[in-house]
Amino acid sequence: MNWYALNAIYSYEMARTRRTLLQSIVAPVISTALYFIVFGAAIGNRINEIEGIAYGAFIVPGLTMLSVLTHSVSNAAFGIYFPRFTRNIYEILSAPVSPLEITLAFVGAAATKSLLLAAIILITAQFFVPFHIDHPIWMLTFLVITAFTFSLLGFIIGIWADNFEKLQFVPMLIITPLTFLGGSFYSIDMLPTFWQKLSLINPVLYLVSGFRWSFFSHADVSVWLSLGITGLFLLLCLGIVHAIFKTGYRLRP
Repeated sequence: MNWYALNAIYSYEMARTRRTLLQSIVAPVISTALYFIVFGAAIGNRINEIEGIAYGAFIVPGLTMLSVLTHSVSNAAFGIYFPRFTRNIYEILSAPVSPLEITLAFVGAAATKSLLLAAIILITAQFFVPFHIDHPIWMLTFLVITAFTFSLLGFIIGIWADNFEKLQFVPMLIITPLTFLGGSFYSIDMLPTFWQKLSLINPVLYLVSGFRWSFFSHADVSVWLSLGITGLFLLLCLGIVHAIFKTGYRLRP
């Protein structure tokens, strides 16, 4: 393992976050605070509790997961897209750095940013609603696996995209709607039977449900099923990344 090269790429990506601190950290935190104000004040007055959990606290895991999913994808996608856009990806590929090290550096940096953002959001949430975490180890497990999995997805999107429009297509038009429809702000038990069954097709539901269970020991689906679905998606992304480097898809002229 070429730790020097891995650290060089990782440090460069983390430095990019410091240069865009307003966009990377401040803006998501303000957006999350607005979610708490709007949903907590407006809807919270109409829905006092869900499964014995105060509505304001109930949406904390969903809002955190919403930010982690979208920013993991966006950070990783932009991270690998710009070296391709500026053509210095060829310098990275020709250097004595393996595909594994390249992937770990870019994906690790994107996941680190998302985990840092999640920590800030959870701290910010404490100023709006009191909540507790029943299973902190499970919470960290779901958070880390989700951040790395969707950073891998973003890495794939960044290689696939050949323009800025495609770069934003999946995060904005697929990931965000699936997160909103995945039980981030409600329990699927509140839905009619048909829509409950339809919601089970949404993979984000399993991420949000498992993450919420780690907070309140309440989940819409089995926590083991949530972990299994997340693990399968992680393996799928790893397989796609392996195929990309093996074939040189959009990496070699």
